[in-house]
Amino acid sequence: MAKVAFIGLGVMGYPMAGHLKVRGGHDLTVYNRTAAKAERWAAEFGGRAAATPAEAAKGQDFIFACVGNDDDLRSVTTGKDGAFETIASGAIFVDNTTASAEVARELYAAAGAKGAHFIDAPVSGGQAGAENGALTVMCGGDAEAFDRAKPVIDAYARMVGLMGPAGAGQLTKMINQICIAGLVQGLAEGIHFGKKAGLDIEKVIEVISKGAAGSWQMENRHKTMNAGKYDFGFAVDWMRKDLDIVLAEARRNGAKLPVTALVDQFYGDVQALGGNRWDTSSLLARLEK
Repeated sequence: MAKVAFIGLGVMGYPMAGHLKVRGGHDLTVYNRTAAKAERWAAEFGGRAAATPAEAAKGQDFIFACVGNDDDLRSVTTGKDGAFETIASGAIFVDNTTASAEVARELYAAAGAKGAHFIDAPVSGGQAGAENGALTVMCGGDAEAFDRAKPVIDAYARMVGLMGPAGAGQLTKMINQICIAGLVQGLAEGIHFGKKAGLDIEKVIEVISKGAAGSWQMENRHKTMNAGKYDFGFAVDWMRKDLDIVLAEARRNGAKLPVTALVDQFYGDVQALGGNRWDTSSLLARLEK
């Protein structure tokens, strides 16, 4: 059992912290910007709620965070009453936020200056993966810190891998989102084409999903896409935030991402249809409007 803090109890962080407490058996202290949610979590799982990130981090072996973006992450770490004010020498900060590689490297250095460790550890698997404790976790940081943190991360993960030095986890998550964007657009166009051709989409998917066209997106999203249901899953707003990070990194490293840039614009069209909180599979909606 380790002493653990978890900062950020959104749709992902709330169940992830729960798995650390219940499945991992760790001693949990939580912080959330909306204090009532932290109090609710503590009442449900039997942990403690802290008033600030600094209070949550004090005396902990591991501090986890899952917040919104780079600025949110800086606020709860190096900002006023941030976790880095009280982080102990030797403690490990594990950041599950999908953020930039730049901020990961920045906070790796800031933690190091305190004698602590920082691992960027964005996740894939969405809300369902968080609730089921079956996330894929892509890590960047030092091998020694990773080896210590992995058994703790395992409480909410199906797969955990060290991808390289600080920032490598975030870069890997960017590749994940690049691949998903193209897959979902292809699936949307395929279903749209099949409908226009008068085919039975269920029969089509039953056959082609067993061949080279098969994917997680096809297996798990074709039914709801075909039915025009998008009120669940990973929201378009979140995907556009992630793709903004991807495209900014591509401008820095010179990568050419024409399809990703185009799909990002298509998600903008979905937002214009009022689909900000629709699932990312709603790319089909813009073809059928």
